[in-house]
Amino acid sequence: MNQTVSASFDYEAALVACARGDRSALRRIYEQEAGRLLGVALRILRRRDLANDAVHDAFVQIWEKSASFDPARGAGRAWIFSVLRHRALNMLRDRAREGPIDEAMLAEIPDSAADPTYCVSLLCEAESLKHCLQALEPSQRTSILLAYVDGYSHAQVAQRLNAPLGTVKSWIRRGLMELRECLS
Repeated sequence: MNQTVSASFDYEAALVACARGDRSALRRIYEQEAGRLLGVALRILRRRDLANDAVHDAFVQIWEKSASFDPARGAGRAWIFSVLRHRALNMLRDRAREGPIDEAMLAEIPDSAADPTYCVSLLCEAESLKHCLQALEPSQRTSILLAYVDGYSHAQVAQRLNAPLGTVKSWIRRGLMELRECLS
């Protein structure tokens, strides 16, 4: 998957081709933007499974609604990201409307989750992780957070930080080793 924004990629032409039924145009859009769309969805939904669903649904909508794209109203890339954004926000609203948890669902929750000691231990682990992240060099911390929280690929992290790919991979690898040592 190509993770760099290509100045020569013609989003408008790709959307017009999608409207004509050209599946390869949708694939080109996917290869160009899927990673960044996943990052946006992760920032909105804060759950990888939901973010993956949002990106999938967005590409279905891009395919089905590409004929409604109007270049006079805005750029093709912006339209693609707005499709994803609307899908992710709709998913958030749908989740907020979900009904209360029934007894059967409560029975599936492990007993340890209701135990105050367990909850305190989770908070302590989160505090430890925060402390260990703070101890990392800024380049390592930023690289790890972009990769594991925002869902960026190593190539996207390198592009975002304007650093060589090998350097970013080293920052992440060394940072993870330092985190493991700090947390043990």
